[in-house]
Amino acid sequence: MTTDAKILSALRANPGGVSGAELAGQLRISRAAVWSHIEDLRRLGYDIEAGPHVGYRLAGEPDALIADDLLARLNGTRVIGRDIRVFEQTASTNDVVEKLARDGAGEGAVVFAESQTRGRGRLGRQWLSPARKGLWFSVLLRPELHPQETTRLTVASATALCRAIQSQTALAPEIKWPNDILISGRKVAGILTELSAELDRVRHVILGVGVDVNWSAGELPAGLRKTATSLRIEAGEPVSRPALATAILRELDADYSRVCAGKFGEVANEWEARCTTIGRRVTIRIGARQLSGRAESLDEGGALLLRTEHGHLERVTGGDVTLEK
Repeated sequence: MTTDAKILSALRANPGGVSGAELAGQLRISRAAVWSHIEDLRRLGYDIEAGPHVGYRLAGEPDALIADDLLARLNGTRVIGRDIRVFEQTASTNDVVEKLARDGAGEGAVVFAESQTRGRGRLGRQWLSPARKGLWFSVLLRPELHPQETTRLTVASATALCRAIQSQTALAPEIKWPNDILISGRKVAGILTELSAELDRVRHVILGVGVDVNWSAGELPAGLRKTATSLRIEAGEPVSRPALATAILRELDADYSRVCAGKFGEVANEWEARCTTIGRRVTIRIGARQLSGRAESLDEGGALLLRTEHGHLERVTGGDVTLEK
């Protein structure tokens, strides 16, 4: 953890204030160096008060994604979030993480972008990623899973996103198979999982996440207003992006740990309880192929089990799904 991250962590742990002498002692630097770091943080937008009786006190903070701040808020995770990088703009965070993976970056690295110029969703669709309106990020994972089992990671990511959103907004998100998070029937977040693997071994998985956080109703493109929404629209007030980002990373880390520990069944049960697809009649398009039937459950690998109109049980790992009324 950097010195700035340690200072932010100490300020949050002491809301009434912490003296420069205490900070200097904890960090093993001079009081002048503490002051210099405080000034750097103020320039980033942190409102840090200083007084002779209370020392330094964190009075306010920017709604900006700053790597040191996110590390300080997390204060340690097992895997996801050990390395956090924030870019003002990228083409796609998945592409940045793919390069990091090829260069040997460690598992758990996370790349955020304040905006993306070529954000993408499933099936090559564009994902609009305007500056400071949402969370656009990707995570590098190196799980010891068979390639066919990596669908479990999409399932685990969906449950983690739902818990994090609910903890920060009190909203009740639902899951639409395979990778959409809905509120009031409209999409608020999506997951894109990209895999690099050999026949029987996963090299790495890139988990891409997009969350529409602070779009106002008037800012949503007209073509999306019937199918998409934002947390701000649904909650009726702005949502802190750094706080939500921290909650998501913490929950992702927890569910990734459950999957790696062989506890996918627990995750799958939670997923099914939140999923709007299970028990419904659906039509799934997979390329030129189309399947219709009743979505019954998940299998142990995380695939959807679909009972077709002919009574066959089909295992489906992806596709474009339409819920029948």
